[in-house]
Amino acid sequence: MKASAKHNERIEKMTFSSVYPHYVTKVEKKGRTKTELHEVIEWLTGYDELKLQSLIDEKATFKKFFQNVKLNPNAYLIKGVICGYRIEDIENPLTRKVRYLDKLVDELAKGRKMEKILRTE
Repeated sequence: MKASAKHNERIEKMTFSSVYPHYVTKVEKKGRTKTELHEVIEWLTGYDELKLQSLIDEKATFKKFFQNVKLNPNAYLIKGVICGYRIEDIENPLTRKVRYLDKLVDELAKGRKMEKILRTE
């Protein structure tokens, strides 16, 4: 499935703060914690709690959220299908980064061990 330019543009303009509460709800519903969610986000992006909160407060778009991020060197190990798209086949770099985050949140909610989510094994 190939993402259209319109789809990529929609993701670019979407605010992280509009999606974040859904991430929290999703993981907490499955017995995981907000702290674990933040650990996953920090692993991928390097953002600590303060930086994350400032991006939420300023209603940063995903474009801005990922603009200066140096992704974790093991992020390329995040593979699979999320929202109908095979992550490793996504050509748009921003869309791929957003889907990396979505996949990590999914894995957390599904009860996967942190070592596996954070690709430390």
